[in-house]
Amino acid sequence: MSIKSYDTIVIGGGQAGLASGYHLQKQGLSYLILESQPEAVGSWPRYYDSLKLFSPAHYSSLPGMEFPGEMGRYPRRDDVITYFKQYVKHFSLSVKTNEHIVQVKREGGRFNIYTASGNTYVSKTIINATGSFHSPYTPRINGIDKFKGKVIHSSVYRNAEPYKKQRVIVVGRGNSAVQIAIELADVSQTSLAVLKPVHFAKQRILGKDIHFWFRLTGLDTFPFWRFGIKSPNPASVIDLDNYKNRIDAFNPDQKTMFTAFYPEGVIWPSGEKEKVDSVIFATGYKSSLFHLEGLGAVHDNGDPIQKGGVSTAVPGLYYVGLYGQRSFASATIRGVGSDAEYVVKQLMRYLKRT
Repeated sequence: MSIKSYDTIVIGGGQAGLASGYHLQKQGLSYLILESQPEAVGSWPRYYDSLKLFSPAHYSSLPGMEFPGEMGRYPRRDDVITYFKQYVKHFSLSVKTNEHIVQVKREGGRFNIYTASGNTYVSKTIINATGSFHSPYTPRINGIDKFKGKVIHSSVYRNAEPYKKQRVIVVGRGNSAVQIAIELADVSQTSLAVLKPVHFAKQRILGKDIHFWFRLTGLDTFPFWRFGIKSPNPASVIDLDNYKNRIDAFNPDQKTMFTAFYPEGVIWPSGEKEKVDSVIFATGYKSSLFHLEGLGAVHDNGDPIQKGGVSTAVPGLYYVGLYGQRSFASATIRGVGSDAEYVVKQLMRYLKRT
């Protein structure tokens, strides 16, 4: 029995995968999006309950379909999930769910994609759009294995209910760390443990949301990669709901990152020991492209060998959804559309040559 060969297989059905599907379909290419979860909504159902986008609906759309609702509102997690479901249905995107990729091989000028369910898919090209949510990064800190309290990564945090009346430390200074710490501070004694103080950016400048200025000035889509420059990591937290006032009022407070754990708590740089119930690491994610390692597609540290989303190690392999892939907005809902459009154009040139 012969196996159908596609022009492109998209690995991952989150925002990057859906944007890729839109542009592949628009160009009339045969494609299939493979998603490991029951629905093509990426990792959004696993984010914490109260998550709110830092960009308003007007600047949070995938290509071809506006985010519904008032332009100026800031969508929540469940709004995004609903939008993605509507997006798949609206464009009748070709999606196969519950297909977890375990290995990709290149044989005879084609890619063979093997899944945990025992299925094999064949394609001339691949767009990897898996993101990194499934590979959270937790730094190894002295004594962590002896700590008797609870240690989790923010990827498994859901809401403040289990932490009521606890002493909680949230490690990190980014958007998620601040949102989670402020939510916890309403029900517990919470501190942010940071290497440097949180830096806030104003949500509105001259009456306009900051994302208006990102787009107007071109910062959102400035092609840092063309100049061999990695897109800057946004060190500022957008002051969405008066977060700065809360932090300034020490609710929660900020403390310089602790140096070690001891069985009952943490040790601060002064040497002071403090009993702690729970520590939540909002310390980001790292690349995890194990399914592509057999192709020689990744560096030793797990990062893809690529430029602008085009693999420079494996012909016919592409990426959408990488942080800083082509611009400041890459990997965000508002940024994956332009990256997907660029990648599909490069992919089509490759198909014409082969």
